[in-house]
Amino acid sequence: MHNAFTFGLAATLVAASPGWARELTPPDQTQLLGTIDRDSAVLGDTALQIWKFAELGYLETQSSALLQSRLKEAGFQMKTGIAGEPTAFLASYRNGSGGPVIAVLAEFDALPGLAQAAVPTRQPLNQAAGHGCGHNLFGSASTYAAIAVKEWMIRNNIKGEIRLYGTPAEEGGSGKAYMARDGLFNDVDIALHWHPGNANSAAQGPSMANISGKFRFHGKSSHAAAAPDKGRSALDAVEAMDAMVNLMREHIPDRTRIHYVITNGGKAPNVVPDEAEVYYYVRQTDPQIVISVMDWVKQAAAGAAMGTQTKVDFEQTGGVYSLLPNEALMHVMDRNLHRVGGISWTPEEQAFGAEIQKSFTGQAPPLSSVGEIQPAVIGSEGAASTDVADVSWVVPTVGLSTATFVPGSAGHSWQNAAAAGMSIGVKGAILAAKTLSLTAAELFRSPEEISAAKAEFARRRGAGFQYKSLVGDRKPPLDYRKSTSVE
Repeated sequence: MHNAFTFGLAATLVAASPGWARELTPPDQTQLLGTIDRDSAVLGDTALQIWKFAELGYLETQSSALLQSRLKEAGFQMKTGIAGEPTAFLASYRNGSGGPVIAVLAEFDALPGLAQAAVPTRQPLNQAAGHGCGHNLFGSASTYAAIAVKEWMIRNNIKGEIRLYGTPAEEGGSGKAYMARDGLFNDVDIALHWHPGNANSAAQGPSMANISGKFRFHGKSSHAAAAPDKGRSALDAVEAMDAMVNLMREHIPDRTRIHYVITNGGKAPNVVPDEAEVYYYVRQTDPQIVISVMDWVKQAAAGAAMGTQTKVDFEQTGGVYSLLPNEALMHVMDRNLHRVGGISWTPEEQAFGAEIQKSFTGQAPPLSSVGEIQPAVIGSEGAASTDVADVSWVVPTVGLSTATFVPGSAGHSWQNAAAAGMSIGVKGAILAAKTLSLTAAELFRSPEEISAAKAEFARRRGAGFQYKSLVGDRKPPLDYRKSTSVE
């Protein structure tokens, strides 16, 4: 598996388009882009409604229902609760028999904290979550891209099937990993996705695989002053574990990341805590390293329990692969991103962006960069994780990012949440919807491009590869966010 991950990691600039590619005709482009323009207002309204819902992973009942309603109105067939995930769904439209199956992925979960008004200064909202990663935009743009492709297929008698996968709990819940494990992409030819970002780009590269989970320590409560000898502190165990893990950092492979938060440290200082919990992530491009380092973290937990005379158990809540890039599909996506072009901001949006940039540390890219298309490359290792990666190991997959945030914004930030709740974010979502729809249509028109993508996919995975999910055989962790939800 490791050799497959390192295939083509050196950056490679986009080559000329293959000579056999069947370019979209001007009427194709006009139809698809016209449909997105027609629906742009409702796309934006949908995105901003989901921004206000701000629902955490596996709890996105309103967000999921809204996207489902839009797709039902557009004539898609619906399957809900797929892969044992109540807020997941599959919307499909088939035109005739035969033809490829092209899937578009849609996310819609928010992050704990990061609740922020849609203004360029820090103004927290009194709610549990916020769209600091822009998934309100992600789900809405993907939905309307699928709707545009469906209408184009009917108008031009294009054979095949367009699907929209509603995928919950990307933020730590590994929703797509359970879908991939359950075979829900096995009959898909190509999968498309996008993600909100600071720039417009079809560059591809490996993300970081990860395993996440919660360590729960169980001790004995007692009066912290009158009878401390009778107690065994679960919080002491958490702190001992964290200290040992921090000492590990010097001795783990380069580019490995370990993060944790203490999610339960007790209730009162004068009571020895009998229950405590710490939530861990381990990341690395190579999933075998992730497995090895997480095993070491588990040993630290066991040692902490032994040293504090407590007990510990571990619940794995997530596990995802590293994204498998596809250069053939990157060319298609990049070509269509250039067809649509960059983004233009109004003077009001420029003033918003300039005010946001005042909150940054260091120099930020110029606001004008949102009007540019960045070079498409097969690049080096990414610094984040995504459950799209699991999809990319079972079907050829390609994505893009668009400038939905103010250039220079940090991921998972209040600045992102602010931009995702106003016109700056919506403009990036419209660009994404247009690019996705053109890319899907070109692939429907060009079976040669699909064949080339599949051949590359087979080479990158390597002979004899068999997908085995890092989440194991557990059911989706539907309650992994409930402790931080609004009751």
